[in-house]
Amino acid sequence: MNAMKSRYEAVIGLEVHAQMTTATKIFCGCSTAFGAPPNSHTCPVCLGLPGALPVLNRKVVEFAIRAGLASRCTIAPRSVFARKNYFYPDLPKGYQISQYELPICIGGHLEIETKEGARKTIGITRIHMEEDAGKLIHPGEGSGYSHVDLNRAGIPLLEIVSEPDMRSADEAVAYLRKLHQTVVYLGICDGNLEEGSFRCDANVSVRLQGAARFGTRAELKNINSFRFVKQAIEYEIERQIDLVECGGTVVQETRLFDSVSGVTRSMRSKEEAHDYRYFPDPDLVPVIVSAEWIDEVRTALPELPEAKIDRFTTALNLSRQDAELLAADRALADYFEACVAVHNNPKGCANWVMGEVLRGLNESGLSVAACPLTPENLGGMVARIDDGTISGKIAKTVFQEMWDSGKSADRIIEEKGLRQVTDSGAIEGIVDEIIAANAEQAAQYRAGKEKVFGFFVGQVMKASKGKANPQAVNDILRHKLAQG
Repeated sequence: MNAMKSRYEAVIGLEVHAQMTTATKIFCGCSTAFGAPPNSHTCPVCLGLPGALPVLNRKVVEFAIRAGLASRCTIAPRSVFARKNYFYPDLPKGYQISQYELPICIGGHLEIETKEGARKTIGITRIHMEEDAGKLIHPGEGSGYSHVDLNRAGIPLLEIVSEPDMRSADEAVAYLRKLHQTVVYLGICDGNLEEGSFRCDANVSVRLQGAARFGTRAELKNINSFRFVKQAIEYEIERQIDLVECGGTVVQETRLFDSVSGVTRSMRSKEEAHDYRYFPDPDLVPVIVSAEWIDEVRTALPELPEAKIDRFTTALNLSRQDAELLAADRALADYFEACVAVHNNPKGCANWVMGEVLRGLNESGLSVAACPLTPENLGGMVARIDDGTISGKIAKTVFQEMWDSGKSADRIIEEKGLRQVTDSGAIEGIVDEIIAANAEQAAQYRAGKEKVFGFFVGQVMKASKGKANPQAVNDILRHKLAQG
């Protein structure tokens, strides 16, 4: 069976819908805030009432330009909104305002890293602006009716259409993660998959290895998790191969992924562009983007992940692995850099951010933005470790107290008397007492039982309540034990 399936190659393209984080909708002044009571963020424009006229939100265009520049697209100096005609209960006008023949961004690409560690370029056909539809709420099986919530109608979307350049579910997920990271870094989408802010349609087909023509594709609709994208694509590839091998024909259709059973199911036959009867929207003038506006947006672009990783490895001397982990999330990268700005020890700050900070956030279910420990306080604590005020062991106590109380490291160290003992005379006194109280173990060490040394270190640290400088303890212990 595996040999048979290896004869085939998958061809995958993704269409991603990213809800933009503008305060108001694309063609009216209604709020885009998520979670409001049904139909409370609506007006005659987004309800599609007769005579209501759309007015384009300038911020939406700016966000589209940001996305295009970040993905190396050409920004069209003139783009046009079109009406995409189809009937669905949550589409109040009976058409969706989108872009078709003249989108705002064309011909870009993103680079991904494949499972094998190679770099691969995934082409982006187009990025265009459009409005979202509303949402149907189904009370339950057998109810005989559905509710329509139009709060989402008119929410601004970017549709990002890739070339069919992906050949596996893993590559599709890698591209999707890279795109998700990019739009979140740009600040144009919150990337919340659970709320539907970032969702994906996957076009999947199979062909024999080496064949020039693509097979018939099936569209997998509205998948909102990376894990489900991988599962849905892998199932669909197998389904199509099995179908072809059994002499069947793949039908061009739209399918839904059932995440419970792990299978795709037919939803409807796939529409072609002519089925939507596109034509320019007569209520909206063409969008004109000047070269000056593009330059203005380009100048304001944030540093993107790849550039940030390069800077972390070269200027801050972090490993590639550490840099990638820190740069994976813009908020985490900003937190780390704020920590380094307080105390210039990038590796020391990175270790605490990647270790204790992420552990605390995960255990608490908090985002970086809600972290109770400020980067200024963390940087201050790393400085106290480096100048010998506290040991790494005591730092764990200080860290937890900072996390719980919000106090600075200096204040906690003073209030709790945690300052490290570095006075060699005080440490010598403790060492002498420990050796005298453990003569048998001292004799064992002097007879060559090196492991006993750890016992003495532990006893001295315990006697000093963890405050003795570990290096000083080691040096003094070895000297004293050797004297016996």
